[in-house]
Amino acid sequence: MRYISTRGGSPAVGFVEAVLAGLAPDGGLYVPEAWPQFSIEEIAAFAGRPYAEVAAAVLGRFAGDEIAADDLGRMCREAYAAFDHPAVVPLVQLGPDVFLAELFHGPSLAFKDVAMQLLARLSDHVLERAGRTQTILCATSGDTGGAAVEAFRGRANTRIVAMFPDGRISEVQRRFMTTAAEDNVRCLAVAGDFDACQAILKTALADSQLQKAVGLSAVNSINFARIVAQSVYYFTTAVALGAPHRSVAFAVPSGNFGDGFAGYVAHRMGLPVSRILIATNANDILARTFATGTYARGVVAETQSPAMDIQSASNFERLFFEATGRDGAATAAAFTGFAAGRDIVTPPEALAAMKALFTGASTDEAGTAAEMRLTLAETGQTADPHTAVALSALRRTPGPGPTVVLATAHPAKFPEAVQAATGQPPVTPVRARSLAERPERFERIGADAGKVAAYVRAFAGG
Repeated sequence: MRYISTRGGSPAVGFVEAVLAGLAPDGGLYVPEAWPQFSIEEIAAFAGRPYAEVAAAVLGRFAGDEIAADDLGRMCREAYAAFDHPAVVPLVQLGPDVFLAELFHGPSLAFKDVAMQLLARLSDHVLERAGRTQTILCATSGDTGGAAVEAFRGRANTRIVAMFPDGRISEVQRRFMTTAAEDNVRCLAVAGDFDACQAILKTALADSQLQKAVGLSAVNSINFARIVAQSVYYFTTAVALGAPHRSVAFAVPSGNFGDGFAGYVAHRMGLPVSRILIATNANDILARTFATGTYARGVVAETQSPAMDIQSASNFERLFFEATGRDGAATAAAFTGFAAGRDIVTPPEALAAMKALFTGASTDEAGTAAEMRLTLAETGQTADPHTAVALSALRRTPGPGPTVVLATAHPAKFPEAVQAATGQPPVTPVRARSLAERPERFERIGADAGKVAAYVRAFAGG
């Protein structure tokens, strides 16, 4: 299996190189040269199998012969042994055709753990075999950083620097990063929003000298291994509801569009998906794009669902590439222009291809709070603000047949928002109870790519 850049200007690479690099040298994102397929019989055979076995089967189609099947199976078992629920991603029924996929049973109580625990083990395996080390620079809107720190802390072959927008994430989200005491972890509070952090990351990854000096890599959803690992729970939840013999819909809280694109990956591999509802908060760039075809950056609004406070959804580039018939030149022109401040007008044929699977809906702050109250009153389930955005979108735009709502974070990660909306504090899991007592360790830095690069060099000894 070979991987190509969405911008068409970089040579094809293998799975291992795509995982370690994250971003292609031409600034594009890696996608497989051809989408691997599962037959109806193979998908049906996932029913009742342990989550780790399904993960190994899905990842195996993308890793090819670069990672031995036994090694991949072992890494998947180890990764998901770290979860509190034996199903890893259990389903809870909320209504006749509405099901909640609880993605928050991992070490940092967020869906990012599902991919990050596996990515850490993949990286360790590859680095040790090659005698290499890496420095991860991570930009987070809240949950990616905590999941990355939990997954990579203490690992001998990896250093990690987690950037987060100063004052724009919840205290619990922040503490999952800043209370790590291991020497291979550093945290930077950036004076700006998430889009500023993401722009710094992309600038750093495009710096070939920095990349070579420190072994720079990324674990954001620009890393294709993250996307593949997230596609697994589309298979497991859909099969539990009758796939592949019937189609299943999904409602996905979305910021950077990694989780939404993971559903596209599962669909391209053969999973019958009837619809993917992309639910956004006031930062509605994706909802607007699917409605109008114009991908236009707005001003980032601070909301009670901070992991979605994004006006530049990186993984939309992958969908644009696919919808335009894999036109690398058109994708490069569109997204270099977007980085320079221009809007992207999606060609009509490409927009039609997107809308065949995706639809979007946004929810404001009042609607998010109202949905948390309604969900608790109607079902007894406490939803975090991000999950509430998806539930609200689904309530207003119900889909055909069964729909799986991705519950992306435990409500205990946003206690103030949950209590303000419902009048009840969320139950705090054991994993989070000691966070408030641990000392924090982080540094504040300006939203300056040069300063961050200098910091990374000094930390990594490069």
